Amino acid sequence: MKNLITFGAALVVALSAAPAFSETPPDTLVMARNIDAISTFDPAQIGEVVTNEMIQNMCDSLVAIDPLDEAKVVPAFAKSWEVSDDRMKITFQLVENAVFPSGNPVTSKDLAWSMQRVLKLGFGNAATMTEYGFTADGAAEELVATGDHTFEMNLSRPYPTGLILQAIASNRVANVLDSALLMGEEIDGDLGNKYLTTNTACVGPYSLTKWNAGEVVILEANDTYYGDAPKIKRVIIRHVAEAQAQRLLLEQGDIDVARDLGAEDLGELAKNDDITVASTTKHQLYYMGFNNANPEFSDYRVRLAFKYLIDYDALAGTVMNFLGTPRASVVPIGAFGALNASDGQPFSLDLEKAKALLTEAGYGDGFSARLFIGTLPYVAPVAVHVQENAAKVGIDLQIEQMANAQLFSAFRGRKFDTTMLSWSTSVPHAHGMLSRHAVNPDNSAEAGMSMFPTWRASWFSEDFNKRIDEALFEQDEAKQVEMYKQLQRDHMEKGPFTYMFQLLDTAAHRNTVTNWPWNAFRVYYADIEKG
Repeated sequence: MKNLITFGAALVVALSAAPAFSETPPDTLVMARNIDAISTFDPAQIGEVVTNEMIQNMCDSLVAIDPLDEAKVVPAFAKSWEVSDDRMKITFQLVENAVFPSGNPVTSKDLAWSMQRVLKLGFGNAATMTEYGFTADGAAEELVATGDHTFEMNLSRPYPTGLILQAIASNRVANVLDSALLMGEEIDGDLGNKYLTTNTACVGPYSLTKWNAGEVVILEANDTYYGDAPKIKRVIIRHVAEAQAQRLLLEQGDIDVARDLGAEDLGELAKNDDITVASTTKHQLYYMGFNNANPEFSDYRVRLAFKYLIDYDALAGTVMNFLGTPRASVVPIGAFGALNASDGQPFSLDLEKAKALLTEAGYGDGFSARLFIGTLPYVAPVAVHVQENAAKVGIDLQIEQMANAQLFSAFRGRKFDTTMLSWSTSVPHAHGMLSRHAVNPDNSAEAGMSMFPTWRASWFSEDFNKRIDEALFEQDEAKQVEMYKQLQRDHMEKGPFTYMFQLLDTAAHRNTVTNWPWNAFRVYYADIEKG
């Protein structure tokens, strides 16, 4: 069986190509991270976790997740808001006297234009809004500037207000963009999309000053920002793909923070008196996806068999140590409506059970499939683990490792057999994951619903679509929670994915970084401090 993974040469290239820093300046944070997935800085189009973290620190939304309580939101560009009695309208009072880095004043018209733009462009992030009833045709009436600093969201149904604030108002789709600048940069009606591939044009604590693909991203503090000035003037994010290279740079003091370290490196760095290893649980799941357009994966019993090909505890104690905890439910621990730890992880390694399911599905003699994986340090060992166990029940998985941008493109384009990757939700609520991993509005190829992993996997269930909508509007909270729990149980059996771990965001930083503020949803660059 051929394994297509190589590591040594990439490490040599990473070390030789990386420019050396004698030490990092006191007003600059230097971070090493695998940033090969970045393809754009347009909030309407961004789909990658790494780019989302950056845009959160460059572009303010209406509200923000409370740094101290992830279940709450706090004012950001909106100073306050009011909700109508029928829950069909939210009125926001916006910050006054703010200006964009260009010098243009920021008004509610910029916000309305920005959010309408997401729908008009129709990229994947439009789904963040369309799943709550917003439409491109109705955007002008649904997202309205009613005064220079007053903005209204008009809803089509009485969605839970807290969920709207978390899912939309705190999301990148509510970033306030410089409409005058972008219309001046418009090419063939793209509303500034090409310009935002390599630039930012928003109001926030930092601005993008450089992106060299596969090398570096540099953010500079925005001197005209209406809020508190960032404590760190400059953030440099260096592309370092190999965990060993990140560790070496951190130990030498050439970087302040390493973000993509493996379990072994983190264990060793935890013993270093000059370095702190910090982690926080994310609402992000690492999972295996199956293309249901392939005959073997269209049978739920084949997908279910894979859940019994994983020794979750063994991986948790080795390659996933510091990085994740076993989780088989589609809803992360910590979200409203989530199954508890034991109910949300009922599976264990059981080759006999896996073989029986395959035989029942008509694949007792096994089959062959390609397994696409990315470049994060834990990915290859997990893939090899599954590959070896799959071989014991007759399945030949041919691993192909590729840059993360290439992996995401293949998954979004339905050009894969199986894949391993992660998905992060922006809300601490069961609906956040279910609305993308169990709902599929339209499975047709023409629909192009690429921001729905269900669509990418060619999996459609009218039953799940209906039940998730019913749960969303259930007024009895106890009944609603039970509805969500049953959906998770059913999804574990017949859903399109095999969830393996709820990920931890783990960073190692030198002790010269005296404050590293973060939670499950973001890192707060503007509040990072060095001493």
